[in-house]
Amino acid sequence: MDKINQALPRQSGDMAARLKAQILAGVKDDLVAVEAELAKHLHPQFDRVAMVAGHILFSGGKRLRPLLMILSARLCGYRGDHDAGYATAFEYLHAATLLHDDLVDGGTLRRGKPAAHTVYGNETAVLTGDFLLARALAVAATTGNLDIVRTIVDITEQMSQGEIDQLDKKGSLAITEAEYLEIIRCKTAVLFQGACRVGALIADADPAALEGLSKYGYHLGMAFQMTDDLLDYTADVEILGKKTGADLKEGKLTLPVIYALSRADKPDRLRMETIISDQQFSAGDFKTLIQLLQQYGGIAYTWRRAASNISRAKDALSVFPAGPTRETLLAVAEYALVRKQ
Repeated sequence: MDKINQALPRQSGDMAARLKAQILAGVKDDLVAVEAELAKHLHPQFDRVAMVAGHILFSGGKRLRPLLMILSARLCGYRGDHDAGYATAFEYLHAATLLHDDLVDGGTLRRGKPAAHTVYGNETAVLTGDFLLARALAVAATTGNLDIVRTIVDITEQMSQGEIDQLDKKGSLAITEAEYLEIIRCKTAVLFQGACRVGALIADADPAALEGLSKYGYHLGMAFQMTDDLLDYTADVEILGKKTGADLKEGKLTLPVIYALSRADKPDRLRMETIISDQQFSAGDFKTLIQLLQQYGGIAYTWRRAASNISRAKDALSVFPAGPTRETLLAVAEYALVRKQ
């Protein structure tokens, strides 16, 4: 893995640790509030639903999406006491998609634990995901703001369509960069963007603030997914919480592979296609593929695209005055590029 990481701009572990500490210092109380509200608003009717929902909800997630909503609201001057409660909608949405995605993709590991469907069965995992989607909509309805409800509904629709689009292209060696970008926009960026947008909406923000936070969330989400896709080729499984190479075994071609395939000469492209097409590829095959991704610039290119999105995300916050909350959001953007999980 050391040689692989040499393809990326040098970022010290100290930088990641510093940024993480800065972020946690800015959201410590918010994290406590979100945890309490997640349990408070869940209240399923049956114990089994609570067990399965808890398996994914309380297994060490970052709570990034609800925190983005809270920070966005605070940046826009929100002074109410309902932000943590409203923010749970975004963690419920995220958890629901993880339950469904793991089942659709055949994933067996999530956050270092067995995926829910491998423990409780496919049917239970699907229906619990449906329950969490319903909880997200119920929380949105409590705001009494139709724009917020519409935002949550739109997120749910687009994320579902993104998953279907990805499933339709599963295993395809012909997927283009543009098609990949549309998939990650639907599957990831719209949820980040929506969380930031709703934060602005509950604060009755002006149009410039609403637009700025929407852009920030969109570009952060795009970059976050790109770096997540990079981790499949650069991270250690113990840190990542899922098996490296999982995307390929699930038939997903992400940007590092798409770019390298488009640049490879005919013999190397054939070698890459042979490895990709074999879902039982060996550790040696995977190492060969990574070397080819590095050789043809797939890893470095993906990092540059992610970095470009982070730059645009940070620029979008320029409409806000300097202050602790803006600094925390800037740190979140920077951390997205150096994180290891």
